[in-house]
Amino acid sequence: MTDDPTSSRPLGRRVVLGLLALGGLGIVAGRAVGDGLAVLASKDPTGLTAALPGAAGFRYYSVTGDEPVRTAADYRLEVRGLVASPRSWTLAELGALPQTDLVRDFQCVTGWRVPDVAWSGVLLRDLLARAAPGPSARAVLLRSFDGVYTESLSLEQARRDDVLVATRLGGAELSRSHGGPARLLVAPMYGYKSLKWLGEIEVTDRVEPGYWEQRGYDVDAWVGGSNGRSDEPVA
Repeated sequence: MTDDPTSSRPLGRRVVLGLLALGGLGIVAGRAVGDGLAVLASKDPTGLTAALPGAAGFRYYSVTGDEPVRTAADYRLEVRGLVASPRSWTLAELGALPQTDLVRDFQCVTGWRVPDVAWSGVLLRDLLARAAPGPSARAVLLRSFDGVYTESLSLEQARRDDVLVATRLGGAELSRSHGGPARLLVAPMYGYKSLKWLGEIEVTDRVEPGYWEQRGYDVDAWVGGSNGRSDEPVA
């Protein structure tokens, strides 16, 4: 897979629904369908490596074809841009900051939902406060350490009390497949805003469309109020 998001083709609705259907078949048919999905994923130009039922009802998505690796020891979160105090945070340093617990439904724009997910981590606004955004700061640009995925929030959105740099899920350390060692959680928005494998937070002077916004999704992804969807989940 390329590391250049501009060369990736948009993910079509038919591809998403087809892979979701195959994922459902995998529950019934077992390894044969799973192996077939692995082959399909390897040839998928969209970069969606899988859409399979996962732990506690989550589906798994990636746009690069693999899972990037950072251990707890080598993980770093860079906070930079239009700030007075840029710095790099280790996972241990994030864990030493005041922690916030949130229990929220997690909903994907494709319609599936996982209810009452227990997340823990650091409020994004607390990290931003320590960085001291300058007078021209208006937004944050978030980058995944997969080298491709990006997301943006306005500064007002980033300072909400339901937006976390999450490091724990269900009382356990965040797994790699769930975006660990640390990911973004934007609880009131669809899942594509909750960037996995968070590696960098850049404070900017404007909201910059992220990976999926460049492919037609709404920049403001409020659940039930964007992307032409209702807030009704599907099975």
